[in-house]
Amino acid sequence: MRHDMGYFEEQRLGKAYNVRLLRRLYPFSRPYRLLIGLSILLVMLITLLDLAVPYITKVVIDRYIVPNLAEPLAPSQGAEETKCRLLEVDLKNPEARKVVQRHSRLFSINGSRAVIPYADLKKLPPEDLGRLRQGDIRGVSAMALLFLALIVLNFVLNFIQKIIMEYTGHMMMHDLRMALFRHIQNLAISFFTRNPVGRLVTRVTNDVQNMHELFTSVITLVFKDFFLLVGIAAVLLFMDWRLALVSFAVFPLVVYAALFFSRRIRDVFRTLRLKVAEINTTFSETIEGLKVIQAFGRERPNRDNFSRLNHENYRAGMREIHVLAIFMPLIEVLGVATLAIVIFFGGNRVLQDGISLGVLVAFISYMRMLFRPIRDLAEKFNILQNAMASAERLFLIMDSREKIPEPASGDDNAAAASRRIEPFQELRFEHVDFAYVPAEPILKDVSWQGRVGETVAIVGPTGSGKTSIINLITRFYDPAAGRILWNGDDIKSLPASGLRSKMALVTQDPTLFSDSVKANIWRHKQHPSKKEIADVLAAANCASLVARLPRGIDTLLTGGGSRLSSGERQLLSIARAFAGNPELIILDEATSYIDSQTEKAIQDALAALLTGRTAIVVAHRLSTVRKADRILVLDQGRIIESGTHEGLMREKGFYFRLNHQQTCVGPGCDHFFSS
Repeated sequence: MRHDMGYFEEQRLGKAYNVRLLRRLYPFSRPYRLLIGLSILLVMLITLLDLAVPYITKVVIDRYIVPNLAEPLAPSQGAEETKCRLLEVDLKNPEARKVVQRHSRLFSINGSRAVIPYADLKKLPPEDLGRLRQGDIRGVSAMALLFLALIVLNFVLNFIQKIIMEYTGHMMMHDLRMALFRHIQNLAISFFTRNPVGRLVTRVTNDVQNMHELFTSVITLVFKDFFLLVGIAAVLLFMDWRLALVSFAVFPLVVYAALFFSRRIRDVFRTLRLKVAEINTTFSETIEGLKVIQAFGRERPNRDNFSRLNHENYRAGMREIHVLAIFMPLIEVLGVATLAIVIFFGGNRVLQDGISLGVLVAFISYMRMLFRPIRDLAEKFNILQNAMASAERLFLIMDSREKIPEPASGDDNAAAASRRIEPFQELRFEHVDFAYVPAEPILKDVSWQGRVGETVAIVGPTGSGKTSIINLITRFYDPAAGRILWNGDDIKSLPASGLRSKMALVTQDPTLFSDSVKANIWRHKQHPSKKEIADVLAAANCASLVARLPRGIDTLLTGGGSRLSSGERQLLSIARAFAGNPELIILDEATSYIDSQTEKAIQDALAALLTGRTAIVVAHRLSTVRKADRILVLDQGRIIESGTHEGLMREKGFYFRLNHQQTCVGPGCDHFFSS
């Protein structure tokens, strides 16, 4: 039997459609849209505060530190040629008037107004200069306090916004992980035969975690950076549109660089996500198969394979670094070039009295701020690409429709059957064909029936299709042709969960979970009564086993019960079957790995479990099925014999030869299969 072991993610990846992926992520943000809206509102307020800081600097410089040019009191010959910056003094201020009177030769006076050239201010004593500029000092102090208040308010708003988005991001990540978990849990078994556990674990952990920064940072900070860019551009145009247009000349290069590098970083992030998944898969398989690796001396080849994956991951990481190592410094260089342009053109405008010194200082501050959101957007774009690479793979899983179909809601018969499944009376296979791969049939025209109270055994050589019949009964798979009937109803018309609730499956390698013994036995019921616990443990012959455990029924099992023996795990799985009180018991090689001493306890427990119930038993050891009401003999996917043990032995056919192969010892046994 051959399965397609290709990883479907690698086969289906194509061009990333970020808008489409973001649209698909939107439903996970919808329950928190009020919080996101509040966060965006806070971002807008924070942006306004950020924009206010350089403008306050401009006001302080132009109004209080280096005021604009004042008009001379009276034009003089050559005034245009000797035009200079003047400080205007209000003579209504007593302190200022005294200073002017003491140094009247330095001032030009006209009524209540006096002016003094800035060049002559250094001729005044420091104390007189302080009295003269007392209003400017008070203005600077007031602006400093306003500046400090804005910084404190900015801090508070940033704190609140961060808390809101961290909470929102964690909740959206929680919802996404739960949606993915629910979807994976309901997928058909065929999906998991093609996708290793490590890869799926990477999707639920690493890839969902990549969504966290998208939810917490990108969503609102992109708004912040966008508002900041628009706000800075508007303020610059308002202050001086000529200098603003000159400073914007570098922006086409910035946009081109961002688009150019974004196309290259996208493939890098995809490769990184793939390599992380492969590393997790290989590590998971190594831990699970460590005994086999050590037993066959495969440590070195396995280490070499893991080293190769690590090196490929390293190379992908270096590709990411190379792209970012060019892009981020390039943005810095363009930012410095823009500052140089502003200083050159703006400085000339200041010298020509085209703009004030405060405008130039504000321009420089705003240009520094302008490249901060550009760098942030570039960084967030990298985060976005990383998240999109993860989202692609998450939605590839979410888009998988490998599910066992439930009854169609529009089918009246199906709807009636799905409301209530009648107690078991009969199970029937009618001309069933089945294949895991279409070109390789496993079961061919299989027909048989089992009635209530009967024990039906299924035997045959390895690969004959015994376990496939079990998979069809439990609806892990659906037949390719034919029908399987439960009390006359096609099981396709019955809800899979309701059908499975009528059954209990005891396999040769029972699965236990990292939980308490009680939770492993009563997975359908959280609080069984003490009497129910005692009855189930006694019936399953595992009361003594539970009594030996450190905390009894509340003992936590780790590693899937790895510290228990195979027989002890099997007894707990039989207790789990008892706790479910099933109508149909399915035993799949339930005693294959058990020693003869433990087998006696398990056989007694199974006998008690089968009392009054219908059973389907798959066995290699024919000694365990001699008391079955009917034995089905499979070979190459077909039922070639059917009957009781005695009847089949009398026929001396395939079952007879199988039985003697297991019981006969000596050279004379070869003739059973030579005939």
